[in-house]
Amino acid sequence: MIDFNNISNLYFLGIGGIGMSALARFAKAQGKNVAGYDLTPSQLTKKLEEEGIAIHYSDDINQLPNTYQSVNSLVVRTPAVPESLNEFKWLSDRGYHIVKRSELLGFLTTGHYCVAVAGTHGKTSVSTMIAHLLHESGVDVGAFLGGISRNFDSNLVLPRSRNSIIVTEADEYDRSFLQLNPSLSVVTSVDPDHLDVYGDYSAVKAAFAEFVMKTWKNGKVLFHKKVNIMHYFSHDIDACFYSIDEKADYCINNLKIDNGSYVFDLLTPYMIIHDVRMNYPGRVNLENMVGAAAAAIMAGADPMEVRKAVATFKGVTRRFDVRVICGDVVYIDDYAHHPGELKATIESVQELYPDKKVLGVFQPHLYSRTNDFADGFAESLDLLDEAIVLDIYPAREAPIDGVNAEMILDKMNLKKKRTASLDNIVGVLKEKEFDVLLTMGAGNIDRVVGDVENMLNAKYRKQ
Repeated sequence: MIDFNNISNLYFLGIGGIGMSALARFAKAQGKNVAGYDLTPSQLTKKLEEEGIAIHYSDDINQLPNTYQSVNSLVVRTPAVPESLNEFKWLSDRGYHIVKRSELLGFLTTGHYCVAVAGTHGKTSVSTMIAHLLHESGVDVGAFLGGISRNFDSNLVLPRSRNSIIVTEADEYDRSFLQLNPSLSVVTSVDPDHLDVYGDYSAVKAAFAEFVMKTWKNGKVLFHKKVNIMHYFSHDIDACFYSIDEKADYCINNLKIDNGSYVFDLLTPYMIIHDVRMNYPGRVNLENMVGAAAAAIMAGADPMEVRKAVATFKGVTRRFDVRVICGDVVYIDDYAHHPGELKATIESVQELYPDKKVLGVFQPHLYSRTNDFADGFAESLDLLDEAIVLDIYPAREAPIDGVNAEMILDKMNLKKKRTASLDNIVGVLKEKEFDVLLTMGAGNIDRVVGDVENMLNAKYRKQ
């Protein structure tokens, strides 16, 4: 059991993770002493250090804060940090209270009206949208987000009171989402993923059903219309559905594009909200926004305030993130790392920029995921005009024989394709001609986004 009030110090193993950093920021805001370790520095860890959080980057017990005692300290670790880490073993051997990130998140959301967004893809965008819609509608809301909101300029929205609604992602990896007991559960998608954890697709669906069944007895559940896990439930679920392609409890009508913005009528069980304007691009984001608007209304936001708030949403870093527009050249960065996400992102780009040449750069994330979904990755990347596949980002995994970037290329039908490394990708792209550049992946591809942006600005603004 976590006794947060009596904890003076929090130490984060893997503090640079997007979910971990939000918790670290929350602890710092509560007046706790916060420090952490991460494998490599990043823009996010740099920002945390600027906010007064001490971070080091070598697995060295001598760099642990010497003022932290086990009696009043909590150690939080991400599942990506192995138990073989020297610091983890040292802290464990000396009786420090060590919890996973999901346990702390579960504790901090207990007692609040919690909106938890689950899904093998879409959860970061939808949860960030919900937090924005509630905030702009005047609702007291806090949020732990899996991306940097451009509206809040953070992955944390501080709750103001015990009465605050808390919005959070519900991460399926390592069954983390089973630590939550939501008041409103949202499920955006249930595709086969993390098969290294679950074994097969049926186990993934069963876990999502278990998450939904943890919703409060008088709580609410919102599904994307294409999610079909109903036969996994042990009891009846009172659910609502959303869609942009099918009739559902929350759906759209009269969709048009006006001066680059989506304009539509939002159909709800209670009323039609006319002329909703969304200025954030991408059909995949339109679908996410319908789900977010539904959730915000179900959580108690005024529908007409939600209508106004949709127009002011600025997006999430690395989610269909338009980085450069130089004349006819556009650069978009996205976190897509599953075949379904790649397909949705590429098709959204093609809808926005028909008849434009799209060059995609993809960094596979994890050997196991690449092994499981090489065929799907190849099929999605074949939608591009040209593709570059980077070396696999291993994260927590050891290599698997025969599993590499070439494995995906060999399965592709696209003629214009090649591999590259993260170290040389900027130079490779400098010599390429394209109308739209799309970088995709959940590994460390984000480390070169700024360099690509600078290269394109220098190259095309001189012309």
